[in-house]
Amino acid sequence: MENKLIGSNQVNITGEIVSEFSYHHSIYGEGFYTTDVTSPRLSDKYDSIPVMVSDRLLDVNTDCRGMFVTIEGQFRSYNLYKEDGNHTVLYVFARELEFVKDAEYSTRNNQILLDGCVYKEPVYRKTPLGREIADILLAVNRPYGKTDYIPCICWGRNARYANHFKVGDRCTMSGRIQSRTYMKKISDTEYEERTAYEVSCHKVELV
Repeated sequence: MENKLIGSNQVNITGEIVSEFSYHHSIYGEGFYTTDVTSPRLSDKYDSIPVMVSDRLLDVNTDCRGMFVTIEGQFRSYNLYKEDGNHTVLYVFARELEFVKDAEYSTRNNQILLDGCVYKEPVYRKTPLGREIADILLAVNRPYGKTDYIPCICWGRNARYANHFKVGDRCTMSGRIQSRTYMKKISDTEYEERTAYEVSCHKVELV
């Protein structure tokens, strides 16, 4: 059963480590650290993806900034409780990590496959230019009774198709992890730049 659940959430990314390793937590003597990995798009832009790694995969005391890695793992979530409310934190949990010489500039640098259930009613809309978009929150089970809640975004005909999904429908989604920055209003005079993460879906199917 565990292998089946792992297969419902598969991530492969290749990119450049751009931040130092920051301690996050320990379990049974195994330390986990976070860093950021940038993965190039087909355009000139990059996605900056938060990654959590074990100190058993590499020497976290080494400055690896500027080095390229290939990572296999899962896209996970957890709730972070702050004074202003709950925040969903998304990250790639690295199961395997390998250093490589460089990154090939193609969409194969960033691939994700999810198999889960629709957790909320899809939100369908159109951009000012008429592009169709559907937002879906996917609940993906993992071992030990835990569930990850992954925001997904569909475009065009996939958006029209996904708009008819119902809560509880099981579906598969494949695409890439993308990051985007936005300004969060803190008060009447203050704004804070934040980064959101989601899965940009290339293929969507009901199971």
